[in-house]
Amino acid sequence: MSTVDKMLIKGIRSFDPENKHVITFFKPLTLIVGPNGAGKTTIIECLKLSCTGELPPNARSGHSFIHDPKVAGETEMKGQIKLQFKTAAGKDVVCIRSFQLTQKASKMEYKVIESILQTINPHTGEKVCLSYRCADMDREIPALMGVSKAVLENVIFVHLDEANWPLQDSSTLKKKFDDIFSATRYGAYSSLDFCILCIVCIVRC
Repeated sequence: MSTVDKMLIKGIRSFDPENKHVITFFKPLTLIVGPNGAGKTTIIECLKLSCTGELPPNARSGHSFIHDPKVAGETEMKGQIKLQFKTAAGKDVVCIRSFQLTQKASKMEYKVIESILQTINPHTGEKVCLSYRCADMDREIPALMGVSKAVLENVIFVHLDEANWPLQDSSTLKKKFDDIFSATRYGAYSSLDFCILCIVCIVRC
């Protein structure tokens, strides 16, 4: 079973660009508590972004996700998320995603500047870093964790603003279920199965 161990957040939302405080996730349960604006939701957003590459729904294409350069009196601000997790095979992996927000003459420009997976060579004990394109990284991490991207997005790290998806219209809901249960791989399910899934999700909400 895959587990999330540690995470370091820099320059994201309320987390300072020079932040060095590592968040440790304990087993079997970690509770995140704090006042409004402390960064509780940001932790979940960063977990989801690290694992799936998906920005949160209110990030304005990344412009409100990274520290605002104007607030810091800079023309450029960098953010970074480092996530250490164990793969489904029990191997330690560190995912590093780095971002940049630049103040241009008339607009802000957001871009991903680095996507790296870091592992340990079992024979030499040395760190091995592999650089990925974003799309490849977004596929690689769910595969290493042994869980689909749809489950990570809609179940495990679902954002507070998107948690009511089981109450959406039937066509949207069916597509979500198709993705979560990989229904297209096994053929269509019956109307009764679909109704039961809907009832279960609504009750859980």
